[in-house]
This record gives sequence, C-alpha cells and structure tokens, in this order.
Amino acid sequence: MTTPAPTVEELEAQERRLVFERFTHDDAWALGCLLVERARERRAPVAIDIHRSGQQLFHAALPGSAPDNDAWIARKRRVVERYGSASYLVGARHRAKGTTFEDSSRLDPDTYAAHGGSFPITVKGAGVIGAITVSGLPQLEDHAMVVEALETFLTP
Repeated sequence: MTTPAPTVEELEAQERRLVFERFTHDDAWALGCLLVERARERRAPVAIDIHRSGQQLFHAALPGSAPDNDAWIARKRRVVERYGSASYLVGARHRAKGTTFEDSSRLDPDTYAAHGGSFPITVKGAGVIGAITVSGLPQLEDHAMVVEALETFLTP
C-alpha cells in the first residue's frame, strides 16, 4: 500500500515544527551521518547533501547513486534557496492550484526542480540558512527520508 502524499497544510506544519535552535558544522556532520546510516539500512541508492549559507558542509554518495543525483540535488536546493520552503512543498503548492512548477514558475527547469528531497534548514531568529537534500528515490521518499531524519535529530 502506498502512503498518500501529504497535503500542503501537512507539509507547512512539518516546516513549522522542524526548526533548529542553532546549526553548526558539527550539526551538519551528525545529521549527514544519520541520513547515511538510515540510507544504508534501507539500501537506498541516494546522494545526500547539506548546504549552509552557500557552503557545502556535508556530501555523501551511496552505492547505486549516480552523478545525475548531484545535478538533482543542486536543482532542488535552488528551489529551497529561492522560495524558503521545501522543494516538495513548492511543487505541491503549484499542483494544488491545478498547474505545475515548470509551467507557472517561468524558471529554467535545468536550474530549478520543485521535486521532493530538499528541506530548509531553519534556525529560530535567523530564518532559512540552508538546505538538506536527498536524491535517488521517488520524490516523496526523498522528502520523507529527510523529514524522518530531522524529526529524530531534533527530538531531545
């Protein structure tokens, strides 16, 4: 049985809930390693990337991933950087209006992809400072992998 896609409201609630008090290089490393561990457990052929303020803080390419995954990471991350929201949420907002991101954004699809897998790094008092991105699975699974890792990481 397939999990139904989350609604725009559910995706927005994820973003409100998954907020950091601070986000350091060590946090990027720990969160990246958590994602790698989860991906290895699932034998997921993904690439994982964490960027903050234009700097790549973490990157891993697991068996089965390909150079194309890095291109998808960049395209999805640019959506987060431009809109300040998860790449899946940006695409869902367009779908909810009966259109697609590609048709209505007027942005180059070779540069931007509103497909699931990139999630904003939001810090209280600072706003969106970066993005955590997974590529290699169907878009809802990429998104879910990031959200699950953030929920674990941010739970005391």
